[in-house]
Amino acid sequence: MREFIVEADGGSRGNPGPAGYGAVVIDAATGETLAERAEYIGVATNNVAEYRGLIAGLRAAHELDPTATVHVRMDSKLVIEQMSGRWKIKHPDMKPLAFEAARVFPPAQVTYEWIPREQNKHADRLANEAMDAGKRGERWSAADSMAELEAADAKAASAAGGHAPTAAEGTRTTVAEGARTTVAEGAGTTAAAPSSGWAPADMGAPATFVLLRHGETPLTPQKRFSGSGGSDPALSAAGREQAERVGATLARRGTVQAIVSSPLARTRETAGIVAARLGLDVTVEEGLRETDFGAWEGLTFGEVRERYPDDLTAWLADPEARPTGDGESFAATADRVAAARDKLIAAYAGRTVLLVTHVTPIKTLVRLALGAPPESLFRMELSAASLSAIAYYADGNASVRLFNDTSHLRG
Repeated sequence: MREFIVEADGGSRGNPGPAGYGAVVIDAATGETLAERAEYIGVATNNVAEYRGLIAGLRAAHELDPTATVHVRMDSKLVIEQMSGRWKIKHPDMKPLAFEAARVFPPAQVTYEWIPREQNKHADRLANEAMDAGKRGERWSAADSMAELEAADAKAASAAGGHAPTAAEGTRTTVAEGARTTVAEGAGTTAAAPSSGWAPADMGAPATFVLLRHGETPLTPQKRFSGSGGSDPALSAAGREQAERVGATLARRGTVQAIVSSPLARTRETAGIVAARLGLDVTVEEGLRETDFGAWEGLTFGEVRERYPDDLTAWLADPEARPTGDGESFAATADRVAAARDKLIAAYAGRTVLLVTHVTPIKTLVRLALGAPPESLFRMELSAASLSAIAYYADGNASVRLFNDTSHLRG
């Protein structure tokens, strides 16, 4: 009887976010790669992508020989323990995927083993290739894949005591790494983790970001584009009053433990007013700055439509499109904000942090937390000095708790 090894992986750049999986079937006797599978699957969580990779690998093995025995190796503790029957499967997204995986082969023909991520390089690279292809609007192609070669190079470098990072590995680290941690769901009192905001206490306190849009500037009431490439205006008198009201409200609540601000003047001024009320210092994070709107800075929407109609139409239709004058696309902003988010989650695990930032970064954080498409940015209203909140849990999932609250500005 033939014996196959199936190595599978999946990832999500945002968790949930753009996701893909990779799987490889290996001849257990010779070590020869027999089949590779990879696919971009749209917006999904890490766990869903990992299960999809498992299913693809099992199906590829079944196509080669349905009578073979299969040894599955994955770096997802959750998938391995659930498929081995040692952990319960409670989340509704996981149950049908686990059932589908279990039906490919008779259970007696399949065994499961958890392996460290560094031993799962081939499948990891396939998953990244699929996500990269999806970002380009293309399908993954086995003919163009370098995953097997890169995995072999990494293995050789590791055996020699060195390290040879590749382009695919770098993409995973900078874009998806901050949301890769998997906490076991349904495994008893020490390892329960749903894939939603209904998080039990045994996951520990989340990193909670209270998101404050800066107070008004002279440009705000006029609804002019005001990004990171313009005049960098300070707060108006109304904006300073708004910041004072925010500070008073947060002081009464007493939950904020740290303050992080965008580097722009209006956010640093807002943060400084609030910080004085709370008795906290302000840390500046470059990744929280507003989008650079290029030649549109200081203009109203109507003025942009009149002067640059084609560029505006493209910008409204495509997150990769840049404002006139080589401004920053929403896609580039999202990458920057996601990197800052991951950095801050790691730095402030279990704490409540006030992030003083701008319209686009706040909407982007909300969009990523909800797994919403880029066009959702145009369907959110965010007022000056408004408060929103997102909690980030240890399993990489997020829960939007508040959006565009302005009750502190009334009365």
